[in-house]
This record gives sequence, C-alpha cells and structure tokens, in this order.
Amino acid sequence: MKNWRAKIAVAAGVLLLAGCRELPRYFSSDTTIARAGGKELRLNDVRSVVPSGLSGEDSAAYMKIYVDRWIRKQLKLREAETLFSSSAGDIDRMVEEYRQALLIRQLDQHYVDQSIDTVFTADEIAAYYNAHKGDFKLDRPIVKGRIVRFDAYYRQAARLKTLMASKNAAMQQDFSDICEKNNFTVNDFREQWIDFPEFLSYLPTLRSQSYDSVLASTAVQEMRDSHSRYYFQIDAVMREGEPIPLERLSATIRRILFNQRKGEIIRNHEEELYRQATEKGDVKLFEDTHTRHEKNDDNSIR
Repeated sequence: MKNWRAKIAVAAGVLLLAGCRELPRYFSSDTTIARAGGKELRLNDVRSVVPSGLSGEDSAAYMKIYVDRWIRKQLKLREAETLFSSSAGDIDRMVEEYRQALLIRQLDQHYVDQSIDTVFTADEIAAYYNAHKGDFKLDRPIVKGRIVRFDAYYRQAARLKTLMASKNAAMQQDFSDICEKNNFTVNDFREQWIDFPEFLSYLPTLRSQSYDSVLASTAVQEMRDSHSRYYFQIDAVMREGEPIPLERLSATIRRILFNQRKGEIIRNHEEELYRQATEKGDVKLFEDTHTRHEKNDDNSIR
C-alpha cells in the first residue's frame, strides 16, 4: 500500500510539472499508477481530470483522492459483475435501451431547435385559456388588496383610514404621501392576485384561527398587535373552485403551447422519415405465418 501511495504522489508531481514543461522521457509512456479489479489506471487517464492551477500539495492530494475512488469503484464493479452475472443480459439490454433513448431524444431536440417558434401571442394564450378554463380551478381563495402598517399610537389614524377608503384620486395621493412621510409599511396587491394565506401573512394573524369572514367586506378593516396597527382592504376575491384567472396562468399556458408545438414537430419529422424510408424501400412489413393462416381460413369460410 505504501508503494502505491508513493507512486501516486510521484505521478501527481509529474502531472504538475507537465503543466510547465514536457514530461521526462521515462514518464512519456502510458505509465500504470494503480491496478484494481483486474483493471489498470494509467497516467494519461488521470492527466485530464486534475484541475489546472493547483499547488503541488493540492495536486497530490487531489490525485490521491481520485485514485482511491477509482480503486473502490473497480472493486465494487468486479463484485457486482460476479454477483449479478446471471442478469448481465438484462443490464446490457437496459443500457442499450437507454443509449437509444438518448440518441432519439437528441435527434428530436435537434429538429425542435431548428423549427420551433417560441413566440405566443396574447390571443393564442387567451384562446387556449377559454377552451380549457374548466381544467384550471383554484384550490384556495385569492385576493387583491392593500395593507398599511403604522405605529399603534399614530394620532391621525382616523384620517388615514378615511383616505385609504376613499375613491377620490386626490385623497389617495394624500394617503400615499402620509405613508411615505411617516415611513409606514404599505403592501399593495391591488394590481395582482395573491393567495389569501399569503395576504394574511402580512397581518398579525394566528394559524389556528379562520379569517374567511374578512373576505365578505370591501371596507377598510383593522388588526392590531402590541406595537402596530394594520389597516387592510380587500378589493376583489376569487374563491376555491372558481377558474384561475388568466393572468396567473399565462406562463403555464405558454409552456403547454410550447410542448404542443414541440410534439407536433417531432411527430411531423417521424412521419416524414417514415414516408421517405417507405418510398426508398427501406421499410417493409412482413406478415407472419399465423396471420396468413387466419386470412386463408377466413377465405375458406366464405
């Protein structure tokens, strides 16, 4: 074992020197640096895996780890081949099937990359959504709304609530100015749907309690904790079981349409391959003896 370790250390040093100048003549041949499980690991096998830029000590350490892993791998492979020799045919078949699958996948991707159009118009997305709306159902309520958090002792709290509830643009601007001036925290979800549980996460709520009742009102509502007050207003609600809004599904529908186009390209290429091969005589279907006998029997009955 010591001899092997010494040889590995020498080989690591040789690899390090190889980055700076040519190898000495006695190392220019494919020197064996380890043997295990009936296999040999040669210097040229390792040269390409040692990262460049390592110091002498780091290079030797890396080399030792690599060789140790290689030895363990070969020993396990030999044991596996001995234990499972009876199933070697099945393993070879699975490896061949996997190789074929990889090649076909690579071929399909080649033609997809050449032909696919990844641009989807808003009309195409909307058309798919309208045709399949029933397939997309909410599994929880979603809301649009706004939350403002401010100091529990803020003296203008009543005015802040009035401004927040107002539909007047000028009063809404006053609301925003007050929040900005006093550094109040505002979470505004009026332009996007948000899961109701996520909306509640910005409020001082308890996991064990239901807050479905707050969904019934569009007025400004209030919660408190030991340090702050919270005004919140829910402008719109969609409940569990209703269709998911299109704006939340655009990315999903794009992926669906992309996969549809991809599948169409692959099918068209398969059909073209089949057609060309049939025309050239590269494809021929043979009836087996059993099929011919069945046809003959049918004719004799008639």
